[in-house]
Amino acid sequence: MMTWKTLMSPDSASPLMEQLTFLHDHALMILLMITVLVGYLMASLFFNQFNYRYLLEGQTIEMIWTILPAVILIFIALPSLRLLYMLDEVNNPLVTVKTIGHQWYWSYEYTDFFNIEFDSYMIPSNEIEDYHFRLLDVDNRIAVPYNSQIRMIVTAADVLHSWTIPTIGVKIDAAPGRLNQISFLLNRTGIFFGQCSEICGANHSFMPIVMESISPSYFISWIYDMSEV
Repeated sequence: MMTWKTLMSPDSASPLMEQLTFLHDHALMILLMITVLVGYLMASLFFNQFNYRYLLEGQTIEMIWTILPAVILIFIALPSLRLLYMLDEVNNPLVTVKTIGHQWYWSYEYTDFFNIEFDSYMIPSNEIEDYHFRLLDVDNRIAVPYNSQIRMIVTAADVLHSWTIPTIGVKIDAAPGRLNQISFLLNRTGIFFGQCSEICGANHSFMPIVMESISPSYFISWIYDMSEV
């Protein structure tokens, strides 16, 4: 999760987020080179005392400053398109979790295992303990095994929502009457926090998401415990 004075992106917990971070750094480096080049040219023109009164046109330089931005855009577009297709790919998921957005809480269904269903509400400020994060923790967290392909099917029961966890690079809209899906793989254990990133009403900021990445053996035990509730 993000904390105070964090200047960079949070540490990634999935290969997709790693690729998003690489694309960000790649585009930022190109922008830095453009900024330095343009800044140098403007500074040199600002202090330049020479002029050429008979200059009417410059076909060569015009061709350069037309072709060069197109080439730069290609260097940005090709990695971006590659990553876009990677984000949409669903590759033999081991676990499928159905997520339903409500005003203003989330419902989760594990239909692969005993049809487990539960709601996830934000813990109110007057009920939080010392180990809870205010406005971020929930009463029922979702659990998924790490190093396993997870498929998330997302919909909404009332208005538009958006299921988002930045650490794993997942943002998917929850639209009423429509099923959207996304696939991801967690490469480490941990607790990951997210929030609805769609303006869905007055309590839009009070429907957080908490995901626990645990080992497959602990996940099986959790499934059995949830089935007995």
